[in-house]
Amino acid sequence: MAMVEQEDPTYVIGNPIVPLEEPFIDDRGVIQGLLEITTRSLAIMTSVKGSIRANHWHATDWHYCYLISGELIYSERNVGSNEKPIRTTIKAGQLFFSPPNVEHAMYFTQDSQFLTISRNPRDHETYEDDVKRVPLVKAEDFADLP
Repeated sequence: MAMVEQEDPTYVIGNPIVPLEEPFIDDRGVIQGLLEITTRSLAIMTSVKGSIRANHWHATDWHYCYLISGELIYSERNVGSNEKPIRTTIKAGQLFFSPPNVEHAMYFTQDSQFLTISRNPRDHETYEDDVKRVPLVKAEDFADLP
């Protein structure tokens, strides 16, 4: 079994959601803290309903994702496992974590927008050297969804 290196101490395979601290709220609005860590990349991504992202694993990189809007089903399992991936529904306002050495994929049940915050730079060469693509999920795996 692969050794899962983790940045987030709350991460357990099958439970990628990261608990958030209580927000600061006053008459001006809300401040929701997400992370206090050193990172190399921050990107905002949009995905259309029915699309799949990831279907890969990272040798050294990890990423946090914060779902701004929409909904997705996050699938994960240890690298090289033949077991069915564990699915977790992620809703808007949730933060989730993908460590190195964990195969993961996102199936979008709604049009969605999310932030991805990563350990490694996301230039093409660095990213491609680290990512390993796998056929973890395909669209027909979600045919039973409305």
